[in-house]
This record gives sequence, structure tokens and C-alpha cells, in this order.
Amino acid sequence: MRLLALILGLALVVAPAARAEDGYDLWLRYKPVEASVRAAYAARAAAIAPTRDTPTMKVARAELERGLTGLVGKPASAAAGSRDGVILLKADSADTALGDEGYRIRTLTVNGRTTTVIAANRDVGVLYGVFRYLSLIQTRQSVDKLDIASAPKVKLRMLNHWDNLNRTVERGYAGQSIFDWWRLPGHVDPRLVDYARANASIGINGAVLNNVNAKADSLTAPYIAKAAAVADTLRPYGIKVYLSARWSAPIEIGGLKSADPLDPAVAAFWKAKADELYKAIPDFGGFLVKANSEGQPGPQDYGRTHVDGANMLADAVGPHGGVVIWRAFVYSHQQPDDRAKQGYSEFKPFDGQFRDNVVIQVKNGAIDFQPREPFHPLFGAMPKSNLGMEFQITKEYLGFSTHLVYLGPLYEETLKSDTMAEGKGSTVAKVVDGQLDGRKLTVMAGVANIGSDRNWSGSQFDQANWYVFGRLAWDPEASSRAIAEDWTRMTFGNDPRLVKPVVAMMMGSREAAVDYMTPLGLHHQMGRDGHYGPGPWVSGGPRADWTSVYYAKAGPDGVGFDRTPTGSNATAQYAPAVGACFADLKCVDEKNLLWFHHLPWDYRLKSGDTLWDGMVRRYSAGVAYVDGMNRTWATLAPYVDARRHAEVADYLKIQRDEAQWWRDASIAWFQTFSKRPLPPGEKPPAKSLEYYESLVFPFAPGQGG
Repeated sequence: MRLLALILGLALVVAPAARAEDGYDLWLRYKPVEASVRAAYAARAAAIAPTRDTPTMKVARAELERGLTGLVGKPASAAAGSRDGVILLKADSADTALGDEGYRIRTLTVNGRTTTVIAANRDVGVLYGVFRYLSLIQTRQSVDKLDIASAPKVKLRMLNHWDNLNRTVERGYAGQSIFDWWRLPGHVDPRLVDYARANASIGINGAVLNNVNAKADSLTAPYIAKAAAVADTLRPYGIKVYLSARWSAPIEIGGLKSADPLDPAVAAFWKAKADELYKAIPDFGGFLVKANSEGQPGPQDYGRTHVDGANMLADAVGPHGGVVIWRAFVYSHQQPDDRAKQGYSEFKPFDGQFRDNVVIQVKNGAIDFQPREPFHPLFGAMPKSNLGMEFQITKEYLGFSTHLVYLGPLYEETLKSDTMAEGKGSTVAKVVDGQLDGRKLTVMAGVANIGSDRNWSGSQFDQANWYVFGRLAWDPEASSRAIAEDWTRMTFGNDPRLVKPVVAMMMGSREAAVDYMTPLGLHHQMGRDGHYGPGPWVSGGPRADWTSVYYAKAGPDGVGFDRTPTGSNATAQYAPAVGACFADLKCVDEKNLLWFHHLPWDYRLKSGDTLWDGMVRRYSAGVAYVDGMNRTWATLAPYVDARRHAEVADYLKIQRDEAQWWRDASIAWFQTFSKRPLPPGEKPPAKSLEYYESLVFPFAPGQGG
């Protein structure tokens, strides 16, 4: 008896560890459904019958078996007598409405048996349909009478990995790169299969494997072989690989003296390199290029244009079906009056001159992934060119991985913005998915937040940003709230006592971060280099437009960047109705106020507060929201496994401390110009301005290598 008691006691100690979750399974946990509904789901999934045996159909069947086994019990073979519940996987439906990647899920009666048909024109569509079917069970939706059709609205739905060959990740906050270049191609980490599964589950079909600040080594034969091994792993999941191309590669690895795009020898180098790549990777996607920006080489070094460079590369990959994705994040060595105008100024004049297989990839805003930016003026301004969206999933300016900031509302805010380019309703989403101008080659790219951490993204809630990006790339007009609910149910559970407060936390978290970092349209106020923490005092250095003071323009007369006709006139880069609204204090939304206007400290906001008082109150409101998230999360301990609950709780405490730091340091700085007291009830900063200015963080993560 004493031995039995000891065994039982050990079991009680060990059991929680055995059941602990660390986030590795992401939203594909496939935990058993409640006993009360298990039989109903299981009856609809008693057997699986694929119609083909290709690599993609094999992984589709394997995923379905894996999901159903975890959720409702192991399915039987298709020959299991007269039982109900066959799932037919059909990849030759010839349904033109579905295109190459769409799927249709229907409940039919075939030979007297209830049959769920997951049909598509191509195998990858079946795989996407399988993930959708499993998500219905995961989120406890009925699968009794299904009639669902879905097809992606964007053609290329991509992750851009800013991963370096030494496995450091620029702006990465989740450990090392998942691409182990040293051991490739001889060993492919099995983790890449789970990476592929996760991406396929949300419809991502492309991955750029290396940093946009590229090394030419990536295009040498040894590294092409390594990329080919990754491509072989991702291919069954419908994912093509792409590479960032360093413009000076013809010099660095080709033995040429020039990288001039109009030099025939340079064009021949790139044609031969494309041929070499496609021989190793027949479905290679193409090149991503960062040229003539932040010191990177490019065609302008030779007096050529972006068109000259992009089209030369497009001609190299075009015969193979490849594309060139040319980033519009550019600014020259000559410092402009307003860096926000640079991308538009450099690309707008070339509308209609790029090859059909070139996409101009434009960041959501004109500066650099700030907590809030108005939509980039290029959207709607280049109707004769392929324009793609570049979002940042990794939170370079939003607290890295330790701040809970759900980016769905940021993405949705941008996509719903009306460019007015062709009248009311000309949203950014309709530019991105090609509706507005009839473009067929469409792109949405996200700078990945994925690393070697067990939880993939550095924190549990940052997984949601990967998830919502994929869902919105599939459908840019989807609801970020509905997506947050799906993610919560699949990641943590379906109990409404959990789902409702978690989704509420998520939906307000981005606005809270804007408040405690950059309220009322302030921007680029972070620390130098690593972009960690507040740094509104940052000045000097090689470029004025790398400093915070350049953007805030704080002084005794007020604060904010005048981009109206009396200032830089950046508002003129938008459609007339949009630009006029941004320039009009009676029309502009106060969330963008200081982005477009330099205003006195006593300017009256719509709330009745002065600008100074309103700024202070918003800083404090952001901190208060984080306090609320801490309290809410503490109440959810009964509904979340202990390990993940504790990790999130720790990170929320970090976020709370850093939100207070942002609030106090920013107020201390701006008060030196406003010379005004804090509004009633507001506490002064805990430390002196000199203390905040003295803080340095030379080893902040994410600075690349």
C-alpha cells in the first residue's frame, strides 16, 4: 500500500508537467472535443477517402488523420462497412470559381452514406480545405450540413524572413533563424515540416528565406543547394521559396567590375544565375530586392532607375515563370525635406513602365512600420503597376515579443483605408487584391516573427499576429475580430469565459500601445539603433531622418510634423479629397493629428483638452489598459494551462513596466518644451529626464548580424 501511495503521489507530481503546453503546437493543437459533442463530430469523420496519391494529397490526408485523431478519435479506412461519415478528398473538381488554390466543402449523400466532400481544382486547394474543416471542429462549429466555398483574393501570400546566414535574425525576437544553413542540405530540421503545416493552415504560399539586407553568398552554388533542400520540404504544402538578391552580386560572386543593369555582362550574369536556380529549384518563386536604400547597392549607383533594375531581373526570371518583388522602401543619401515623401517621389513617375512580372512591394505606411501610420500614398497612385503590401509581423516598434499587441486592427485599419483613387470605396484592400485596377499579380507580404523559440514567435500572443496576417492575406476584407476569436478558440480553448475577455484584450491592445508610445500621430520616437524603449530626445548621427526630434519637431511653439501645403506638402501625394482632409484640422482624424500638423501646446482637441493635456492623458490611458490586461489575465488562470498562463503573466508585467517607462520618459521630455503643468490627477514621471536619457541598451535583440 505504501508503494502504491508513493506511485500515486509521484503521478500527481509528474502529471502536470506531462500535460504542460509550451506553445509549439500553435493553433493546430487538436485537443479532444468535449465528451458531450464528441460522438456528433466523430460520426461525420469515420473514414477518409482521397482520390489521388500525390505528395500534397498525402500530407492533406495525414493532416486530416492527425487532426481527427486528436479531436474526435482515429478515423477508419474508407472500406469500413456501412458506417456514416466518409470524408472524400477530391482534387479534380473543375470548378472555375475556385481557381488554383480555392476549395469547396459540401455535405452530400453518396451511395447511401453521409459524405463530406473537400474538393478543389488542385491538390493544394484540398489541403487548404482540410485545414478549414479541422478548424470548424476546433472552434465547435457544426459540420452536419456544409456548403462552404473559399478562394484566396491575393495571389502571392508571403513571409519575408529577415534571417541571416549565421542564423541571427534582424528585428527577430524569437531566437535564432529556423533555417540552419550550416547543417543544410545534409540535414533538414523536422521543425520545417511544422513550419510548413502552420503556414499552409492559413494559406501562406511563399517564403523569402533570407534577409533583404542580403549577402551575395546566398546565390552561390552551395547555398542554392541548401535552399533547394528547404524548397523540397515546403513544396508539398504549396509553399514556394524566394531569395533576397544582393544587387552587387555580379561583382562579389560573378567577377564583374560593375552591376550596371544596362551592362550586357550584368544581364547575362543574372540570366545564368536564374537558370542555375531553376535547375535546382524548378518552382523557385523569384527575387525580393532592396536596392538603393539604407546604404544597400542598387541601379542608382550607376545612374540608372528602379525600372532599369527591376526589369533586367524580371527578364532573367520571366522565362521560368518567376517574379521580381522590388521594395519601395527607399530613401537616398540626399536627405529630403520629408522622408515620408521619398517612396512616392521615386516610384510614381514610373507607373506603367515595369514588366508584368514585377511587383512593387510597399510598406503599409510611408515611414517604417510605426505603431500608427496613415496608409502609404502609393496605394491608389500606380494603377498601371503591380503593387503589393508589406506589413511587419515582428513587432520592431511595438514592444518586441514581450508586449501583447495584436496587429489585426493595425492591418485592418490600413486595408480599409479609402484611397479615393477611383472614387469612394477605392480601399487599400482593393488595390492589394487587384480589384481596383484589374491587376492579376498581387502580393501581400509579412516580415516574419518566427524563430527557434519553442513557441515560434517569442510569446504566445505573438502567434496571433502570424495567424491574422495569413488570414487577411487570403481575404484582405476579413474581420480582425472574428480572426482573433478563431485564434483564441484554437490556441487556448472554447470556453466563453475565456474567449470573450481574451478577444477584448487583443482588440484594444494595439490602440493602447499607440497611446503609451506615440499618441495623436506622433511617430518614430523610439531609442536609437535597437529601437527599444522611448527615445524622443534622439538627435544627431549621420542622418537627421534617423532621429526622433526630426519627426516630432517639438519646441516652445508646439509639436508635430507639418505635412500640409504650408509644410512639406506630403498631403499632395494623396488623392485630392484624401489629402485635403488630412490637411484640414476640421476633417483629419485626431489619431493622425501630429503626423500631418504642427500645433501649439494649447490647441484644443475635440475632447476639450489642450493638446498637452490630451497627450498626457493618452499616455496614461495606454498604461491603464495594460493594467487592465494584467487583471483580466489573472482571472483566466482556471481556463489556461499553467505554463502558458505564467509566461503570459510575466510578459504582461514587463509590458506594464515598459508602458510606464514610455509614458514617464515621453512626458518628461515634451514637458521641457510645453512648460505646462500636468493635468489634474496625473502623476509626474518617477525619474528625472536625465535618468531616462542615460539609459542605453547595446545588446537589445533583433539587431541582426
